[in-house]
Amino acid sequence: MIYKAYALLALTTLMWAGNSIAGKLAVGHASPMVLVTVRWALVMVALYVFKRERIAADWQVMRQRLAYLLFLGALGFTGFSVALYYALVYTTAINASILQGGTPLFVFCASFVLFGSRVGLEQAIGFVISFVGVIVIAARGDFDNVIALDINFGDALMLVAIISYGIYTAALRSKPRMHWTSLMFVLCLGATLASLPMLALEMARGATIVPDLQGWSAIAYIVIFPSLLGQVFYIRAVELIGANRAGLFINLLPIWGAILAVALLGEAFNLYHAVALAIILAGISLAEYGGRKLGKQG
Repeated sequence: MIYKAYALLALTTLMWAGNSIAGKLAVGHASPMVLVTVRWALVMVALYVFKRERIAADWQVMRQRLAYLLFLGALGFTGFSVALYYALVYTTAINASILQGGTPLFVFCASFVLFGSRVGLEQAIGFVISFVGVIVIAARGDFDNVIALDINFGDALMLVAIISYGIYTAALRSKPRMHWTSLMFVLCLGATLASLPMLALEMARGATIVPDLQGWSAIAYIVIFPSLLGQVFYIRAVELIGANRAGLFINLLPIWGAILAVALLGEAFNLYHAVALAIILAGISLAEYGGRKLGKQG
């Protein structure tokens, strides 16, 4: 049973890492807002087609917090995806993947700000350590770039992406109790609605790229694997071994992302990538250790 959960989590993080690769492959073949809008609209439709009875059963619960849930979808799904896919126009998939490794620390910070969650010394130190790793990536291994404010625009957008997803994840704590398919449906609805004005703006600027074969292939991967199967696999793994243990496997995402970027895109893996990855993972491990210790004390 445990090994089944491990396999599911390894596949989940592999699929999620592939999102950055697909987004990079879509550059020039489908514009970012087309990717975002089509992605969440298709997931929403698929969930409704196959789980409409379940969604209908949860409608009364959903309706009571509808505005909040739509906002969460706009923040976590649209906000993250827009920042990610635009970031990939300017930065490498390796950078995007490794920077996503810092997401758990922003979840921890958002939980502290929004809900006053207890913070241990190890958690605080872990956040600082991981943020140093994020800065290493943004500065491309040269801290003179930080002083000169010479930061890659795509890496800056990735910071926006992970902060957005961190706030969204923390805010899920206040979601109403409902089946996961109903929750995904209403979040995708919020994401789709939020993406439409930005898609219209992209079209007005003449920046829209209608997907070609490569663009549609990237969209198909993104919808089927990280958006649908990845969610199903992760939820099943949480059922098997619990959320705390399953959450540790998110640390595999930047590792998978770096491997895929080198193997599939031919991107260069530099020494500063390795240093940043090690720093981020060390910081997250320390923070998670501190979190588990606080949990036992509570």
